Amino acid sequence: MRLAAPDVQRQLDENFFLVRMDRLTPAEKRYLTAMAELGEGPHRSGDIAARLGVKVESVALRRSALIQKGMVFSPAHGDTAFTVPLFDEFLRRTHVDRP
Repeated sequence: MRLAAPDVQRQLDENFFLVRMDRLTPAEKRYLTAMAELGEGPHRSGDIAARLGVKVESVALRRSALIQKGMVFSPAHGDTAFTVPLFDEFLRRTHVDRP
């Protein structure tokens, strides 16, 4: 099983996660990367905005668009979580610490 894990991860990265990322704007990608940088969610909208260095009001439309695209959901008022398991790990592996 351990021998298959790297291949499965690569397949998910290339054929599932990257396809989802291709549907997003640069601003949406930054929002999701900020979520991933915060660790396991869900995360408060204010914490995500703070990670981005902006006011929470400025990311409300971005969050709504990501909900409509099925990338995140709101498990409770003001909280945001990824809809797909392991997506945060993918973002931390591939997008964190990139300009």
